[in-house]
Amino acid sequence: MRALEENEESAVRALTNYSIPFALIEPTATGLGKSIMDATMSVRTYLREQDIHDYDSQQAGPDYKVVIENTFLITAGTYQHSRTSMYRPRAKGKGGDPRIWFKGLPSYANANDMLAITFLNNSFYIINITQQPVEQLLASEIITPLKELGEEFLKQNNSISEELLGKIQVIANNGPLQAIKNGDTAIGHALETALGIEQNSSKQPDYKGIELKSYRSKSRASQESRKNLFAQVPNWDISKFKSSREILDNFGYQRGEDFKLYCTVSTQVANSQGLILKLDSNTEQLAENSSDREIGDFVVWLMSDLKNRLLEKHNETFWIGAESSNIGGIEHFQYKKILHTRKPLPSAFELLVEQGQITVDHLIKRNSKGRVSEKGPLFKINGSALGMLFPKQIEYNLI
Repeated sequence: MRALEENEESAVRALTNYSIPFALIEPTATGLGKSIMDATMSVRTYLREQDIHDYDSQQAGPDYKVVIENTFLITAGTYQHSRTSMYRPRAKGKGGDPRIWFKGLPSYANANDMLAITFLNNSFYIINITQQPVEQLLASEIITPLKELGEEFLKQNNSISEELLGKIQVIANNGPLQAIKNGDTAIGHALETALGIEQNSSKQPDYKGIELKSYRSKSRASQESRKNLFAQVPNWDISKFKSSREILDNFGYQRGEDFKLYCTVSTQVANSQGLILKLDSNTEQLAENSSDREIGDFVVWLMSDLKNRLLEKHNETFWIGAESSNIGGIEHFQYKKILHTRKPLPSAFELLVEQGQITVDHLIKRNSKGRVSEKGPLFKINGSALGMLFPKQIEYNLI
């Protein structure tokens, strides 16, 4: 997929501000001519995680094509009726590449336009963010098709947050909740289990589009530990090192049976491994640098990737504080308060990285059998800086 133009980036921000989940797809000239588009990884992931369609379980051939009749191409003033087809063509020995198509697309989009795909109330909606003035249509005082869609998403999301708040309130009312595992993640694991959320490695938010972040609360906010924003690997294609294993090999240390690298890296000062973050506003890249001159900058993140990850993960978040206590030798959690945030400011993310308020944690280790695992890199924020990143906040007291 090509890089987004300025107007397309503005469109993405506007859709996100309306809590509209979507995937982007870019039709090619060949695809428009043949009425065919590849369902890219991001499209397949969106469809699967929104419980719309799973290509992995779809058999190949026309008999297994899935058609959604309720499909609409959105313009400034109309909903153009379309039809969505999702299928896998037959190929030698296996199913072909996943495909998706929208009827009437050649008259709606040009080659290499960016299309946002979203789904609501059993209907697909396609938005040409290259041609349509998305920001203006959503901000319009006149009800446009796109504004109508955005308002419907907002209404649905408000009902979901009220539903989730009610469920957590019931858990809090029942008293301290027993931990079912140990460590830093025990508090979140206990709550998600009580809510019936299955543990998985998905990058999507936890509860119907709302991210849950639980933490052990302290008497003063300044005493609370940093809060985890998201995990994001570097862009290996433009990095000197090509894997977490290589980072571990160069900077790790022995602890018992494990060889590991557990450390925090910031832009302010090099840590004991000689690692520091370097933000380059000109290239819009964040590099991790070693004081070893033969190594220098060894991994790189694109700031655009990090900002998009922030928007994807924290469109809406419940930050849930709990009091930890020991009952019968087992840790228990009394959930006491929730900070409800929406719409982080991507521009503030860059400033907070520069100021050292957002840092990176490496959690890499090699066990005695030689297996390397990486839980990060984790981008974390100081609790006192949350208000700078999330301007829209509501506090709920549970007890």
